[in-house]
Amino acid sequence: MDGQVETISLDVGDEVNGAEAPPPTKALLHKLWELVRGLQSIVEELRQTITQLRAENAELKRALFGRKSERQRIPPLKPGGSRPKGSAKKSGQAKRQQNALGKAALPAEDIIHEPQPDQLHCPICGGSEFADLGFEDSYEYEYRPASVVRRRHRRRKKTCRCGGHIVTAPAPTRVVDGGDFGPGLYAHTVVSKCADSLPLHRLAARFKREGVPLSRSTLTDMFHRSAELLTPLWRRLLEIVAADLYVNADETPLRVLHEKACRTGYIWTFIAERVTAYVFSPSRSGETPLQVLGGTQGSLQVDAYSGYNKVCVPEGRTRAGCLAHSRRYFYKALAGGTAAEAQHAIEVIRAVYAVEYEAAELDVLGTPHHLALRKQKSKPLMDEWLVWLKQQQPLHAPKSPMGAAITYAINNWAALTRFLEDAHIRLDNNISEGRLRKIALGRKNFLFVGHDVAGEHLAILQSLVATCEACGLDPQAYLTDVLIRIATHPARAIDELLPMNWKPPDQPQAAPMAPPSSR
Repeated sequence: MDGQVETISLDVGDEVNGAEAPPPTKALLHKLWELVRGLQSIVEELRQTITQLRAENAELKRALFGRKSERQRIPPLKPGGSRPKGSAKKSGQAKRQQNALGKAALPAEDIIHEPQPDQLHCPICGGSEFADLGFEDSYEYEYRPASVVRRRHRRRKKTCRCGGHIVTAPAPTRVVDGGDFGPGLYAHTVVSKCADSLPLHRLAARFKREGVPLSRSTLTDMFHRSAELLTPLWRRLLEIVAADLYVNADETPLRVLHEKACRTGYIWTFIAERVTAYVFSPSRSGETPLQVLGGTQGSLQVDAYSGYNKVCVPEGRTRAGCLAHSRRYFYKALAGGTAAEAQHAIEVIRAVYAVEYEAAELDVLGTPHHLALRKQKSKPLMDEWLVWLKQQQPLHAPKSPMGAAITYAINNWAALTRFLEDAHIRLDNNISEGRLRKIALGRKNFLFVGHDVAGEHLAILQSLVATCEACGLDPQAYLTDVLIRIATHPARAIDELLPMNWKPPDQPQAAPMAPPSSR
């Protein structure tokens, strides 16, 4: 029905040639029945629309005034799925010990405080000769702003006794031939933007406060030059991701500066073991996953976005779903009149996660024992939940929050239960969403990228910084070393410079420099 209802005259009391009209015919009764059915259809459509609008209104109110987290105040997990009581205590103790070791490793300096002259007078004997008893120590941690130093490379020149031959020490390797900036400054620029989400104009302002005249355009040039040099490493990371049998992926929008207004580009993340690779694309087309993972096999864990369909084909990768996405639909349904049903679904998902906690406590994650535990405990929960979902589906309007949640779960059931076949597959794709949070934070800070090439360079450098963090490396130290070595390193040994294989170079003590000439 389009909202238009045919108007039918029902004046059956009119006279025809002075006599009463005949009773309604079957045709008229049929029209009346069609009218009633049409009205019922309109009422049902309006009811569904009202339900949907109420749910959207409740979600907007929660976004504006409510808690952003989906965490609920619920009782502890049942025995067998809960963490041991002492685990939180042990975790806190380990964290405090690690913090103490980190503080002890900081550079130290001693500041000697001598007693004041008026203290050197004994109130008991009146004497003023005191013996030394050592020190009473206390500690404080002070901050010293980072500094930029001007390093002068003095190349020693020597001549033969005969005066016919002169040699000069070789020139130091630079990031850019003839450049004025060292690799540490290049690395600091990259890390500030990619790891700390600091826009380059803010970095330039910070340098200005420290007395260093570096403009935003200079920092931008350093950022893009770093990306150009490190592109081979990024391409190798993508090859490693494509070769992995289990990949997580997701995407997020990133605005790109255009002539009159910003247009929307996208940053994609592809995650394998100890590798996080980002790819920029001008659109959300499925061509990007196809370019990265096309022709490969294994599992791909993503949400229900159809852009990954070209990769998840019978001869390609098997799609694994995200249980957290399904839970999010039911969480949105809590605000409507189906709170009890939505809460039941959330409790079922929570019970499935409890099995993962148990596997973590037993230290069997990713092992055949873990898979057996899933088949023993998680599979019955998922089977019972599917029966419940099918029973509930006819009871809720498809456009209602509860109906949408049930439809999402049933339509993606094969992908959502893929974790029951492989112990390496996670229950959700939260790892991808977590890696995209850094992109989202940067997007809030620097708002947009200037052009598509800038988006590509951001993805390249973000990949190396994120992989360093996944491997527990300091990206500043890594980039400082690799930016110097990448130009002369053999292409066949490029894997040696990847974050997971990189080792800090030996740094022998430099010979003391001669004092500057008085001239």
